[in-house]
Amino acid sequence: MTLPTPADRSPLPQGEPPRDCPRCPRLVAFRDQLRAELPDWWNAPVPAFGDPQAWLAIIGLAPGKHGANRTGRPFTGDFAGDLLFATLAKFGFTSGTYDARPDDGLVLKGAVIVNAVKCLPPENRPTPAEIHECRPFLSEQVGLLPKARVFIALGQIAHQSAVKVLGGRLPKARFGHLAEHVMPDGRVLIDSYHCSRYNQNTGRLTTEMFEAVFARAVAVGVA
Repeated sequence: MTLPTPADRSPLPQGEPPRDCPRCPRLVAFRDQLRAELPDWWNAPVPAFGDPQAWLAIIGLAPGKHGANRTGRPFTGDFAGDLLFATLAKFGFTSGTYDARPDDGLVLKGAVIVNAVKCLPPENRPTPAEIHECRPFLSEQVGLLPKARVFIALGQIAHQSAVKVLGGRLPKARFGHLAEHVMPDGRVLIDSYHCSRYNQNTGRLTTEMFEAVFARAVAVGVA
């Protein structure tokens, strides 16, 4: 049986790693372990999802174990995805209904989701080396988004990778919720706390705070 590859499911296939990407030994070992334990899961680098002509690009951290690593679609099937896709729907970026399944028929319009790290890291914590190893894929995919002019970084790791990929400088572009950074070529990066279960349950990120980020992105995008 031929298994689907990240490129098969991606709107940006040229920028995807192979299904058995060998770059990060720790992530490869974890992936192999999960393939043995849970063979029906995706258990591979998770491809981008959304509109290749998007003007808004959302940069996440990495696949969640029970979400994207299981389903093969970013933020699909986990707690973080409930808030993200509800917010995208509220601001008119979706067609169809999110039902936490990769075959639910949901389509993104004007928006695309990519991750700073493509593979599931143990405890959701990629190492600096793993973030660095995966950055070329993020860079290539950003380069394949000709109309993307506004970016939302979900969390500090995504922020750091986004700044580097977009040509900014980290000392000048400090992470902060709703912080806004104009990159050298005029593209705009807006930061948000990650919509993780932990951040939501502790009150670090509320629905109103998250929606404020997207409201600002829309305001910048139509300006």
